[in-house]
Amino acid sequence: MSNILKRDKQESIIRCLVDGNSIRATERITDTHRDTITRLMVRVGEGCAKLMDDELRDLVCERVQVDEIWGFIGKKQRHIRYDDDANRLGDIWTWVAIDSDTKLIPSYRVGKRDRDSALDFMDDLARRVTNRVQISSDALALYLEAVQWGFGQNVDWGTVVKSYEAEPIGPGRYSPPHVTSITKKVVIGNIEPEDLSTSYIERQNLTMRMCMRRLTRLTNGFSKKLENHRAATALHFAHYNFCRKHLTIKTTPAVAAGVMYQPWTVADLLDAAISN
Repeated sequence: MSNILKRDKQESIIRCLVDGNSIRATERITDTHRDTITRLMVRVGEGCAKLMDDELRDLVCERVQVDEIWGFIGKKQRHIRYDDDANRLGDIWTWVAIDSDTKLIPSYRVGKRDRDSALDFMDDLARRVTNRVQISSDALALYLEAVQWGFGQNVDWGTVVKSYEAEPIGPGRYSPPHVTSITKKVVIGNIEPEDLSTSYIERQNLTMRMCMRRLTRLTNGFSKKLENHRAATALHFAHYNFCRKHLTIKTTPAVAAGVMYQPWTVADLLDAAISN
């Protein structure tokens, strides 16, 4: 069981997980059985989710960028059978918001790419900020209702749509396609189109794929259970917000946003998560 692990072993496991190692790689590195690692991850991840829910309140976020990142649980959507639980297997999306100035992740949601998840995500974001916020997103139709559901008219919102060249075939097929055009459109509020951007949230998508093995493409490290996926996501964002110093702001996002006075160590995060 995870509660009989020595404290330094627990810290080593959490460090491995937040640095992008898979469960089995962490098993080899720390000489700890994968079932024990998974139980510890779920326990700490659930504590991290509650910790962020409690701490990330009454925020001032001037410019927020939002996006959804794809993953899957158990099997890809095209392999789902009629007798599978489609709510727990197949495509899974993480809806993420990032504050452009502090790089804080004030809100995220793990769910399907559907109306309910979009409404829940925007409602949660709206409840965490105290000011009129500027939001940049892609042109996903679900945002139209979700933004108004969460913020009403008390928001400045616009979309950024990037067009890409046709997917290359042959040796260059795995290279990222080149952007051919960018279209910006103001949907609600009074903002200048040139102020809209999704660059930071797109970079955060890369950070997530680098730091969560289960989101890395073309590997077998994907999540097998929904609970594990939610816990790993919460662990990632808690570590990112409270422990990881951002190169551009020279501190952690939580400190830059005034949520914490100083950066946390993994040991601090572990204490806070387990006590929740």
